[in-house]
Amino acid sequence: MAERHGGIQSIDRAFDVLERLAAAGQPVGISQLAAESGLPLPTIYRLVRSLVANGYVRQDASKRYTLGVRGIILGDAARRSLGPWARPHLEELVDATSETANMAILEGDVAVYVAQAPSRHAMRMFTEVGRRVMLHSTGVGKALLSQLDDTAVRRLVRRGGLVAQTDRTIADERTLLRALAEVRERGYAVDDGEQEVGVRCIAMSVPRTPGNVAVSVSGPSARIPDDQIESRIVPALRRTAEALAEQLEAAPDDE
Repeated sequence: MAERHGGIQSIDRAFDVLERLAAAGQPVGISQLAAESGLPLPTIYRLVRSLVANGYVRQDASKRYTLGVRGIILGDAARRSLGPWARPHLEELVDATSETANMAILEGDVAVYVAQAPSRHAMRMFTEVGRRVMLHSTGVGKALLSQLDDTAVRRLVRRGGLVAQTDRTIADERTLLRALAEVRERGYAVDDGEQEVGVRCIAMSVPRTPGNVAVSVSGPSARIPDDQIESRIVPALRRTAEALAEQLEAAPDDE
């Protein structure tokens, strides 16, 4: 693992273990953690046992490890705090596009909406904060998947399945991988009625963030025509993603 700039090594390594367990979405063995982190097995063992003793990690019946109660509580609290912090940025995105703006994060093998600013239109898209959605059928999900390599994508979608939400949903692994390559090339993802008929969503990952975060604009397909995506929606999304990235990566001032 790469040591974090200015950090304390043991703390950096403990955070790395927690992040790997959170990203895995399922119990992980000590050997796998050691192989993925590049740390010696005894070092990983000591870190994990300390995290278990403090309630941030737990060992299941198969002798593998996953997040413990205290780790989950911290994650829930952090997720709730994102809403008030992100909302002003999302409201600016609504002003620029006239459509509902959302922010989502990758959690295990799903995307979770953590913040929203609704459109001012009487007919608007509404997704409750906290809702979990499949990655392959949503704009935010594909934007999040595009930040992973193909091996990680295959692992996630095979675990969750490629369920067809509509007749437009990508339900084939090869087709999804090709679609994600296009997302990486153009810098944004499109859900064109793949999650809900008649709804179009344009999404973009937030760059340079420690976690996997995406923002999106969604509305009725008739209000987001093709000629408006790159001329109006994408530039507004890019400004919002960059503003969020600048705040998320801001280092605290030294005392």
